[in-house]
Amino acid sequence: MRELQTQEEFNKLKNSNQKTIFLFSANWCGDCRFIEPFMPEVESKYSQFTFIYVDRDKFIDTCIELDVFGIPSFVAYENNKELGRFVSKDRKTQEEIENFIESLA
Repeated sequence: MRELQTQEEFNKLKNSNQKTIFLFSANWCGDCRFIEPFMPEVESKYSQFTFIYVDRDKFIDTCIELDVFGIPSFVAYENNKELGRFVSKDRKTQEEIENFIESLA
């Protein structure tokens, strides 16, 4: 999964006509590490989406702006419109993440 580098890149991806799912995470987050092994499978299964890793500590202002206070969390955009969000501090299973992505269709 590609990692977000700049706020400008975030805005560009958010505003594009490409469906983008931002994964808000952090290296120190145990529940975030839990989902890492199966995320490549999720990414390949839902290839119509671009998945972007957002380091919560590097982009704390973006997290505040989007009300993302728990991680791991997912927020999906297309054409500057939020398609959906799966935001909480709870550990997430592969099934829960896939159900969230299915709900975006």
